[in-house]
Amino acid sequence: MPATKRSIRKTPRAAAGLSVRTKALKTFLAKHPGAMAAAVAAPKGGAPLGLMFKIMGKMFAVLSLRGDEYVVLKCDPHLAGMLRAQYEGVGHRTHLDPRHWIAVALDADVPAKEIERLAIQSYALVSASLTRKQQAELAALSRT
Repeated sequence: MPATKRSIRKTPRAAAGLSVRTKALKTFLAKHPGAMAAAVAAPKGGAPLGLMFKIMGKMFAVLSLRGDEYVVLKCDPHLAGMLRAQYEGVGHRTHLDPRHWIAVALDADVPAKEIERLAIQSYALVSASLTRKQQAELAALSRT
């Protein structure tokens, strides 16, 4: 009797739960003053594809919740080029302008501390682009 081939199905990461690195980064991003997370809707009402982190309505990070583990962060254009050359895990994955946005694979060669540093820089770049009124509101939030 011939052996039958069994197909191996990979369990989507959303069903299996978030990895430790993804959970840690999610917590780190949410701790920034004024940071709000909004789910990125999936087609046909499935589990969310990711979380979009914003301050005062402006996006500073997108964290993938399904599929590959990565985060999209705002970055200085000169630094973005250097990071892409230095790390294999830094690239571009979205429709966002590749000069100003980088995608960092969480399971690649980029150290966790470097990812956190890039997340802080992304937050700082976006908060610097806020209006004076929004910056004052954000400063009031960070004091409380």
